[in-house]
Amino acid sequence: MNNKTAILIFANSAEKQLISKSIASSDFFNLLDSDTVKTVKKAGLPYFHFSEKAQIGHSFGERFTNAIETIFNKGFQNVITLGNDIPNLTANLIVKAKNKLENSDYVLGPSTDGGFYLMGFKKAHFNKTDIQNLPWQTSHLQRCLHHELQQQNESISYLETLTDIDDTSDIELILKSFKSLDFKIRKLLLKILKKVKTIAIVASVFHGRTVFKRHYNKGSPILLHI
Repeated sequence: MNNKTAILIFANSAEKQLISKSIASSDFFNLLDSDTVKTVKKAGLPYFHFSEKAQIGHSFGERFTNAIETIFNKGFQNVITLGNDIPNLTANLIVKAKNKLENSDYVLGPSTDGGFYLMGFKKAHFNKTDIQNLPWQTSHLQRCLHHELQQQNESISYLETLTDIDDTSDIELILKSFKSLDFKIRKLLLKILKKVKTIAIVASVFHGRTVFKRHYNKGSPILLHI
């Protein structure tokens, strides 16, 4: 095999995203998904897209590690995993991760919520059980994985921190911090933000109740559908 590194886009479909995220816009998630695929294609590496239809396992950790193992079983030595909710992801960043993975045991791209938007694994250092049992979808993930890899004396390369999208606070952070967004994505983000804020104001005035509740997704709040 000429290319020993493959990309795994591990992300649910827009329909599934609407269930677990506070942003009720299938157009937005479809746009992000297609934009992610375009970005990955620009990086020039083989890629595989695992939506919920292709994922196997009960927990997130099981589904994630099973997908990684499937790609290793195809003959690849390195796997770089991504979600489809990172508007600032670039092909250069993926290539940078590939290059770093050639000289490190792991490559990690931290997200601002305590998780990761990108993770690079080598088959020779991939411990399925340890990875599977990490506190996925919590704000403790970065700290726990860093500690685990240090205990095993594994070498780690880090990429810059980016923001993935779980709720409206993430949208605000992305719009404020990152200027080089795709025009269509920026326009849709602004539209969603305006709509959500309007709903929140109406709900608080007419219903006299809080419109946000805590959700499992990395400690982020989720907007109640009203």
